[in-house]
Formats: sequence, structure tokens, C-alpha cells
Amino acid sequence: MTTHGSLRPVRLERRGETTIVIHWSDGQTRQYTLRELRDQCPCATCREHRSQPPATPPLLPVLTPQEARPLGLVAMKPVGHYAYSIEFSDGHSTGIYTFDYLRQLGQEAP
Repeated sequence: MTTHGSLRPVRLERRGETTIVIHWSDGQTRQYTLRELRDQCPCATCREHRSQPPATPPLLPVLTPQEARPLGLVAMKPVGHYAYSIEFSDGHSTGIYTFDYLRQLGQEAP
């Protein structure tokens, strides 16, 4: 789906600690989990990581302190009039989530 510059978020809302809701200019409301947004980060590093075959997991994995705690939202800031930059509690903040891309993610909110 392409927004052709016409669809834009008109309101952001948090639902609990793990969900963001975006109200769009066409009346649609979509909800996104932080985990989904983090896992689908559009930055080059994350896209490259997702394109690699899954690595064989170690027998005894070690988690960093950031991985051991629940994923949180630190900030969500507009980038021009076409996207948001999202900073997650694991320190990742390089993804630019265009409005077009956000419309493809999430699900319609009840």
C-alpha cells in the first residue's frame, strides 16, 4: 500500500508498556507491539541480519543486560513529514519507519 503523501498519523497513543497505537488521517487505527517494530526495523544492519540464514544457537546462550530486560520505548520522534525514528530500550535507534512502512506493519486496532 502506498500513501502517496496523503495518509499521515494524526495521533499516537500508548497502550500499556508494549503497544503503540497510531490513528491515521483516513480514519484507520493500527496497533503495533514494540517487539514487532524492533524485529522489523528497516535500518540496513537489521535488514541484512534478517536476510542471513539463522545461526545455530549456542548450547548455553548468554544474554546482554539489554536483552535480559523487557523491551521498552525510549523515544519516538518525527523525521520530516514522512517517518518516525524510534529509540528502543536495547539502545537501537537507527531505523527510520516511513509512514508507508508503518501502514504495512501492525494490525487494525479494535
